[in-house]
Amino acid sequence: PEPGRCGYFVRRKGRFCRMVPAPGRRFCGEHGQEEQNDRKRIPCPLDPKHTVYEDQLQKHLKKCNSREKPKPVYFVQDINAGLKDVAEIPEKQVSLSSLSIEEMQNLIIKLKKASNGLELHLKEQILSHQALQEALNDPKNGESAFKHLKQQASILGNMEKLHLLGPGRCFVEFGAGRGKLSHWVDVALQNVESVQFLLVERATTRFKVDGKHKRRDSVFERLQVDIQHLCLNKVPILEKTKLPVVGIGKHLCGAATDLALRCLVESYTPCCDGENEEPAAKRSRTATTGVAPDTAAGHGEKPEDCKPVAGIVIALCCHHKCDWTHYVGREFFKSVGLGPVEFHYFQRMSSWATCGMRETTHKASTSEESEDQPNDTEEHERTFSRTESGSDTLQGILTVEERKEIGCLCKRLIDHGRIEYLQQQGYKAALQYYTESAVSLENVLLTAVPSPSLIKEPTI
Repeated sequence: PEPGRCGYFVRRKGRFCRMVPAPGRRFCGEHGQEEQNDRKRIPCPLDPKHTVYEDQLQKHLKKCNSREKPKPVYFVQDINAGLKDVAEIPEKQVSLSSLSIEEMQNLIIKLKKASNGLELHLKEQILSHQALQEALNDPKNGESAFKHLKQQASILGNMEKLHLLGPGRCFVEFGAGRGKLSHWVDVALQNVESVQFLLVERATTRFKVDGKHKRRDSVFERLQVDIQHLCLNKVPILEKTKLPVVGIGKHLCGAATDLALRCLVESYTPCCDGENEEPAAKRSRTATTGVAPDTAAGHGEKPEDCKPVAGIVIALCCHHKCDWTHYVGREFFKSVGLGPVEFHYFQRMSSWATCGMRETTHKASTSEESEDQPNDTEEHERTFSRTESGSDTLQGILTVEERKEIGCLCKRLIDHGRIEYLQQQGYKAALQYYTESAVSLENVLLTAVPSPSLIKEPTI
């Protein structure tokens, strides 16, 4: 063992324990039983991965990191989960590799039929923003850092084009990770007043950039909660200020995008005029008429003043991790004759767009990781197995390029369901390429703003 370290050899790791024992002891507390004392250590009932002295169990349970912590006020169980109709979900979902050639061909026919008439060729809107120019020109940047900066710059450029970078806003970053996207929004708004940031992340995160946000005008707050259970109405800072919200996210993984959309446009519905009218009803009338209820009643308020969500800008990714239960575009799928079974296969097939199902599947996957997640906790690792991709079934009937094309088609079909959902909620939604595929294979940005704001620019 190293000097001053525990003398216990951990066989499964092939090395000595690196914990520091108490003065005069050879072993750390975890391996103290090796000293043959009379005190017995037992597995912790909350997490058997570690042990505790039996005579100190009750004391340990009160401070164990695995204990259930009190739920925050904004935690509402499954508020954004969507409907859970068990009858719609197949009991057992068959993998792609188990399908016959005929079954696979029928799936592809259904996919192409459902996609017929949809806008599949997205507009390229690769923008930048002055706030990141100095960082982009820094010669110390490695290739990975440069690619992340280019994506963040384009996201900010698209936000600026939609007039979302301005005072009196609360920016909610979903899947915030280290919080870099919010950081650059903050830099872009350094001379702007009344700006708040809520960073939503369910896991504890290392190497956060929160310490850089010490500017006197902006407020940063982290919400450690799963998006599925987040009720923005009950976040104290939003209850107090009632600022319009801008939802943002960079590579918001799979189902998390659907949870975030529902969190913004359904569960966050504060009453605009302080009356007791049901917010959902007010939103519904606004969505169908394009006129805010207060304006129609003669109160003279601007339409955009009654939209609690000023805009949504989310870089999409990981469609293969979507979930029918949470998916916001289920009505669209049903309208084109599709259901949970087809959705299950299409979400798995969507991975073909980025892995291509080449013979060197592992190599291709590693290449994708090196572009989007090299030692960076912000991005989501994407790996695709041969079992998921069904390479044995398709060997010889589809080329690599055809499989990639089908994968992209699956992604666009899933995304179109999201667009239709937002349109039904009264938003003008769009998809565009926000960066080159050489920078990131997941290069599609979803944007949405309330429909009236496109007719009349919001006052800034």
